[in-house]
Amino acid sequence: MNYPFWEVPFIGGGMMIGIVAIVHVFVAHFAVGGGLFLPLTERKAYRENDPRILDYVKRHTLFFVLLTLVTGAITGVGIWWTIGLVHPPATRTLLLVFVWVWATEWVMFFTEIAAALIYYYGWDKLPPKTHLTVGWIYFAAAWLSLFLINGILTFMLTPGQWLQTRSLFHAFFNPTMLPSLFLRTLIAVALAGIFALFTATQVQPEDLREKLVRWASKWLIVPGLLMPLGLVWYLANAPESAKRLALGGAAPVMTVFVTLSLLMSVLIFAFSYLGASRFPKTFSQPFALLVMALAFLTTGMTEWVREAIRKPFVIYGYMFSNSIKPEEVSDLKRKGFLTSAKWTTVPKVTHDNFLETGREIFRLQCASCHTVEGYNGIKPLIYGWDEKMIDQALQRLHRLRGFMPPFVGTEDERKALAKWLAKIAIAENANLYVNQR
Repeated sequence: MNYPFWEVPFIGGGMMIGIVAIVHVFVAHFAVGGGLFLPLTERKAYRENDPRILDYVKRHTLFFVLLTLVTGAITGVGIWWTIGLVHPPATRTLLLVFVWVWATEWVMFFTEIAAALIYYYGWDKLPPKTHLTVGWIYFAAAWLSLFLINGILTFMLTPGQWLQTRSLFHAFFNPTMLPSLFLRTLIAVALAGIFALFTATQVQPEDLREKLVRWASKWLIVPGLLMPLGLVWYLANAPESAKRLALGGAAPVMTVFVTLSLLMSVLIFAFSYLGASRFPKTFSQPFALLVMALAFLTTGMTEWVREAIRKPFVIYGYMFSNSIKPEEVSDLKRKGFLTSAKWTTVPKVTHDNFLETGREIFRLQCASCHTVEGYNGIKPLIYGWDEKMIDQALQRLHRLRGFMPPFVGTEDERKALAKWLAKIAIAENANLYVNQR
């Protein structure tokens, strides 16, 4: 309302954030787990006095550095770009509340980059002990970066006592911070094993390949056993409304995604244990790619659910997904939404601009989650509805759909939105009728 709105046709701003974020999360967790995998595998090579394992670690390091520093850095910038355009008020809040946390995280990120490059270029140049130390410095910086970002992300779902105290301590050490950190650390370790399976299946000779496949598979078994405990811990600290959305069937798509992510996690564990650990000879690169694909899909669905269970908020209890704060609702209903919006092409509703007003209100209040037609498109959702039905739904939107914020504005503004929605609903009905004929 207080910032220009960036409307993304067809896929919507939320999906744009999701596409960038899922890739970043997948790579960023590997950056943490892989940072542990490299020095531990290097130490294994020294302990077993096996130069072949050392050679494998060198090649894996190149793969690791290219993927994490290039893809991770680009998608990290992409996240800032997308959230700053789609949710500028929420982004501003996160910057103001966590300014020193962000500053510390950027120091950790710089340390990661420096340590990763020294680790890669230090092969055969640094003494083994010094080289291992650099690897441990990288891992410490990467995990601390995860620790800091995790506190900010969990704040968005469970701000906890911060809503009353406005304390950084309460914001960061919020109710889901520790269970989420536990889960994300396990995910990072598991992804290190998944990526290692991919590189290990390319190694020759056969005995070395079997040894490395079995070693990589161990990195998935412990996380696979502990993740259910972490999930129970996390859900125990999540808001009741979030649990209802995820598990209670209030949002069927979300419940399906939760079920599928759990099912695919079981498949990943089964492939890792029954395939790679028990039968490393028959575990091939296509199997490794399948496990990686399942892991990426699981990451995507769990991150989508994590974002979605905050609805109708972008910061739970503090700011709705359309950037309006709960305490502003009654005032905006009385004064009017358009007269309070700083960036609008329609300053007030009149009888001559009803449709234009409706379109503008949809853009400012609804388009952060909905497109007109596309991802979460409004047209199919109101198929068969007339103007009166739409207007009645708008009056109790937050009760009919608990994951949607209330409509904010005067009666005339609400009726203008209802009229515009009814117009596109009629167009949708006509299109479907023509297609059926």
